[in-house]
Amino acid sequence: MKKVIWWLRRDLRLHDNPALRAAVDRAGEVIPVFIWAPDEDAEWGPGGAQHWWLHQSLKALDQSLRRLDSRLVLRKGGSLTELRSLLQETRATGVFWNRLYEPAAIKRDTEIREALRADGHQAESFNAGLLYEPWTQATLKGDPYRVFTPFWKSCLKGPEPAAPEAAPQAMPTVSSWPDGIELDALDLMPRRDWYRGLGEAWTPGEAAGLARLEQFLDDGLAHYDEKRDYPAVDGVSRLSPYLHFGELSPRTAWQAASARRADSGCERGGEAFVRELGWREFAHHVLFHFPQTPTRPMDQRFEVFPWRDDPGGWLGAWQRGHTGIPIVDAGMRQLWQTGWMHNRVRMIVASFLVKNLRLDWRHGARWFWDTLVDADLASNTMGWQWSAGSGADAAPYFRIFNPVLQGEKFDPDGGYVRAYVPEVRKLPPRFVHKPWAMPAAEQAKLGFEIGVAYPEPLVDLKTSREEALAAFKALPGR
Repeated sequence: MKKVIWWLRRDLRLHDNPALRAAVDRAGEVIPVFIWAPDEDAEWGPGGAQHWWLHQSLKALDQSLRRLDSRLVLRKGGSLTELRSLLQETRATGVFWNRLYEPAAIKRDTEIREALRADGHQAESFNAGLLYEPWTQATLKGDPYRVFTPFWKSCLKGPEPAAPEAAPQAMPTVSSWPDGIELDALDLMPRRDWYRGLGEAWTPGEAAGLARLEQFLDDGLAHYDEKRDYPAVDGVSRLSPYLHFGELSPRTAWQAASARRADSGCERGGEAFVRELGWREFAHHVLFHFPQTPTRPMDQRFEVFPWRDDPGGWLGAWQRGHTGIPIVDAGMRQLWQTGWMHNRVRMIVASFLVKNLRLDWRHGARWFWDTLVDADLASNTMGWQWSAGSGADAAPYFRIFNPVLQGEKFDPDGGYVRAYVPEVRKLPPRFVHKPWAMPAAEQAKLGFEIGVAYPEPLVDLKTSREEALAAFKALPGR
């Protein structure tokens, strides 16, 4: 009876899993395996928040498999070494897996495929993580896209993504299981106690991802286009970590949202949400074709941009949410407490770091990478290069978000700021986003003193904006 290994990475689900479906259809026995191999991508291995999520997700997946009389075999070590060992131990004939698209993953998977086939084993990979794989879209000249709108138009001209497949109702019986290690032996749980806030904010796992999708479709899709920019409102999907870890299939999200778009009142919200799925696709397209972008600016003019050397510990103040700019501090504290930050606020805090503080965007990308539960190399890289003005379809460098105006527009009563910055909670709305502007008499009346109760801004917003523009104008090639 044919036996195969189903090798999991960031496809931690049973529904719409092409590698699992192929394994179940073609083999009499299927052994689910997850190999923890942190040394294979030392530079961009999962950050601390992702470690926490991965631990919970692997636990949830094993429980789902056991309900189908199967289990998840955990191993630790080099992927090829462990796969070869498993093939020998189980006498399996092949390995099925779903593709990843980061540069290190592509290199590793190619080497594994060639090595296993040279050993005489079947080795097949499938697309489970994207609607449109990066090599399927190109300009009329055959070049990769650098701008989102024509990229997305190209995607939409083709056939719609295939319908998602249902989860198997049963798993093939395995006659003899190979040895594995306990989940705790992977040592994924962060040693810092901040992760307790993650557990209060999130429930990882496939079932939670599908439930969140349904909740969003019922309560949020119709008004997504109107509410998605307001951080105090539950107006976004919060599906990004489930998509990143593969607990939710992008085809499932696409099909569900597309079906609801036909409902009365959901057309605009549904279109806006599907477009956000498109941005996720575009990020992977850019990273695949421009693999240097996690550490190098796409716009080569920025190779010599005069970033500051972090005067006065500004980076640490930004990371801790002590910049003196309430909406920036609220975003950074939300990130630390929950492992997530509202997308509008991500743009605000990023603009403040790279333009007002004029600190290198790579500092911000690294911090997000370690603290976001949804940290995805493609999206994280594109977002930070967009903010810095150096990437694909980037915001012009002169587009500098004024955090006060952004706060007043998208958090008009200060509800978001008050939730995460208790120091300014009692301030009136007209000063909650600019407490330094409150007259001394009013400060005294409220028992609030700027510089004591809450820090003064690290920089003057107007002056720092002018300095950033001057630095950009001085770049060679301008």
